[in-house]
Amino acid sequence: MSRKILVVEDDPVTMGYLQKGLSEAGYAVELCSDGRDGLFLSSEGIFDLVVADRMLPGLDGIAMVSAIRAAGLTMPVLMLSALTSVDDRIDGLKAGADDYLCKPFSFAELSARIEALVRRSERLGGEVPRTRLGVGDLEIDLLARSVHRAGRVIALGAREFNILEYLARHAGEVVTRTMMLEKIWNYHFDPGSNVVDVHIGRLRRKLEDGFPTPILHTVRGAGYRLSADN
Repeated sequence: MSRKILVVEDDPVTMGYLQKGLSEAGYAVELCSDGRDGLFLSSEGIFDLVVADRMLPGLDGIAMVSAIRAAGLTMPVLMLSALTSVDDRIDGLKAGADDYLCKPFSFAELSARIEALVRRSERLGGEVPRTRLGVGDLEIDLLARSVHRAGRVIALGAREFNILEYLARHAGEVVTRTMMLEKIWNYHFDPGSNVVDVHIGRLRRKLEDGFPTPILHTVRGAGYRLSADN
């Protein structure tokens, strides 16, 4: 049985492009051009994935995806948008989108991202997504965006939290400066500044001041490692 994809897109040219490409790739495609209709169709629970534009009439993509998640629907959502800033992408992901692809895009990349989302969804099955991360006595609540160490609240700014989450998802591994520039700042080049080092320094002080053991380690010449082990 072919997988069913709902495309919510109000631009006729983009809609036709998506319908043709996805149909040729073997997907069963249903189309709508309004965010309210997209929410209504999504609520039927029959789609394996939703591709949604961010700027939609009736109900914008951010509000539509938020409502989908509020309704308890878990199908993957790939958001498309001409808005390309880091903050715009963060807004889309925070609303509940699983991925965010900027326009203009190549169909090959769109197809690869859809396949990855569908594979991940099938692999997870009915599993509950992780909402907490732990490293030693450090606990991170991803939903509340709160951090505790040994029961003590650690107040972090938005950027510091994003860095810590990324490090925690790679706990015990060396995370390079380049990796953080790409994942946290979306720099695909080295801007020649010490922005990573400054943020890491602030984060380390908050995580370690008043505690007997370090948890954020510098690996000389390589990067940083979040670990309860020295």
